[in-house]
Amino acid sequence: MQSRINRTELVRNALVMAVWRRQPKQEVLVHSDQGSQFSSDDWQDFLKAHRLVPRMNRHGNCHDNAVAESFFQLLKRARIKLKTYHDREEARRDIFDYIEMSYKPKRRHGSANGLSPVEFEKQYFQRLKSVQRSGGRFT
Repeated sequence: MQSRINRTELVRNALVMAVWRRQPKQEVLVHSDQGSQFSSDDWQDFLKAHRLVPRMNRHGNCHDNAVAESFFQLLKRARIKLKTYHDREEARRDIFDYIEMSYKPKRRHGSANGLSPVEFEKQYFQRLKSVQRSGGRFT
């Protein structure tokens, strides 16, 4: 029971940090599996309070979360399996460095027209602002 509670708190804390850093102006889709930490009333109340919209995988369908699975497979192959960490803090710093300094600004994605996540997001928000200024619909 203790480990489930810790996982729930860990997930909630990570999402709180993301909401605090990004301060989304619109509803945000939060994709998860059907783990108990994501289906609890507390979790659902937290999402609702922060304008976060839950979306869950279908039971037993790994393809629903293919993007996340691909990312974690790459993280393990490119970083984690190549190193031996002395403690959690060293692992946390190294993984943070990989995500923020290598993956997000540099890693190109075919599904994003060859753009890095940072560049894709930048272009997305530029298009959104342009459409909002012109009064058109964003597609």
